[in-house]
Amino acid sequence: MTDRQELLTALDALLQPETFKDYCPNGLQVEGAAKVRKIVSGVTASLALIDAAIAQGADTILVHHGLFWRGYDGRVTGWMRQRLGQLLAHDINLFAYHLPLDAHAELGNNAQLGQRLGLRASGRFGDQQLGWLGTASADFADAQALALHVESLLKHPVVLVPGRAGPLQRIAWCTGGAQGYFEAAIAAGADAFITGEISEPQAHLARETGVAYLACGHHATERYGAPALAAHVCARFALEHVFIDIDNPA
Repeated sequence: MTDRQELLTALDALLQPETFKDYCPNGLQVEGAAKVRKIVSGVTASLALIDAAIAQGADTILVHHGLFWRGYDGRVTGWMRQRLGQLLAHDINLFAYHLPLDAHAELGNNAQLGQRLGLRASGRFGDQQLGWLGTASADFADAQALALHVESLLKHPVVLVPGRAGPLQRIAWCTGGAQGYFEAAIAAGADAFITGEISEPQAHLARETGVAYLACGHHATERYGAPALAAHVCARFALEHVFIDIDNPA
């Protein structure tokens, strides 16, 4: 067991949210129980995750995607009322870390995805240095081989725009909705770029530059940071931890 404030202090010291320009509040988003005993981690603070955490008897939820975002309607109605109502009624803390969790060198989404895919990071690129660049521990004859490798590990379909033929030397990646980092990945010398989503312009850029583009699922690429972070702090404070993966096709 630990104090809520002690947990917040430890998380903030680890992720340093004050060093990022983000479009959501990072840290404690909803105040619940003063004493923390059990954390449920997940990707998004959906009603399904909140209900599952209640069923688990958790007093704290830790996620990558919280409830509050710049530009959202501030009224507490509909789905927002449902989610907040459940958190408040059951005295559950909600912690959310967005870009700071993407970026962390060991526990972050990019670090954790890279480990699972066998990617060795050698540098960073893009806005706030959120994109990662490196090489693969295995040889991939072409982008199709890489796509099959990613699909087999993430258990999620990959949308592939293959780029030029031939083996891949330098692979860039940035989890989630990072399609806007593709041009920076190209400029950094990548042969392929792995992320969660694709928008209309990226297909043309991949064909015209020869850099392969792999859209592997926003949720699928960001399933690993929150449980890694929760496991880390739970080990430090001797807390119980359960990761709950609420399936999302996006």
